[in-house]
Amino acid sequence: MSSIFIRSGGYRKLYSFNFATIVHLGAIAFCKRFIPWKEDPLGKVVGQMVGAARSGRINIAEGSERAGTSTETEIKLTDVARASLAELQNDLETWLAEREIIPWSIADPEHLRVSSIKLDPFDYSEDVLHAYWTYLHRQRHKFDPWLTHKEPAVVANALIVLIQRTTALLHRQMQSQEEAFVQGGGFKERMYKARTRSLASAEDAPNCPQCDRPMRRRRSAKGPFWGCSGYPDCKAIRACEEEQHAGEGVKDARPPTTDPGRLHSDEASPYRESGVGRPCTGMPTDATMEPDPC
Repeated sequence: MSSIFIRSGGYRKLYSFNFATIVHLGAIAFCKRFIPWKEDPLGKVVGQMVGAARSGRINIAEGSERAGTSTETEIKLTDVARASLAELQNDLETWLAEREIIPWSIADPEHLRVSSIKLDPFDYSEDVLHAYWTYLHRQRHKFDPWLTHKEPAVVANALIVLIQRTTALLHRQMQSQEEAFVQGGGFKERMYKARTRSLASAEDAPNCPQCDRPMRRRRSAKGPFWGCSGYPDCKAIRACEEEQHAGEGVKDARPPTTDPGRLHSDEASPYRESGVGRPCTGMPTDATMEPDPC
């Protein structure tokens, strides 16, 4: 399994997606049966209701597919799906209110019956599309006593109950996505960790003595050293062992300079490097510097 890309797709196994699909098909049938074109000549009501149902379903699928490279996008699309279904529910409530019909109580026997019906799990196979839609229609027919009822109020109420079940599942789904993000981080974090491990393996880097993360070879004015890859959260450092061994037993063989105004020929002169001037070898050190006549 890739250390960068997490598992994505597989949305057809989500109960939220399957309920949203049943709601989508139910909303299309409801609009065709009970909202005649004379009541909606411009098609705005039907278009909004069917569009909201479609958005609820499609955003679940899209969020699932995007999970491999963006947990943030997955969470946002799941939230859009929930909001779209809430929009559809409000349209159905308004349709009932126009006819002075009160939505079912949660204690209503019909509400309890629709709420108690469970969906079977879906298992992927090589013939995914054929297997899925065979499965989906079988699950959808469980709600036929309400979704195909001759009374539009019964159909509207049944759709509202199904929407409520779907949005509850989406809420739990978002909580699970949040926990996964907190524990595993996002896509950029996984990319950084994978790259850090690759570099550490190539450098034969030690682990941090404080947080056990791989260390990175870094440089300072005093030479190379190992720094924690978790910097700035972790500021642990270690000396490079090869540099320590290389420096052992090495002493400066040059005699100390007794005259501050004289520089050894192999010493780097700041004046010579800057080009602004240098003192004469016999000049006191506190004399004023003049441009080098040479």
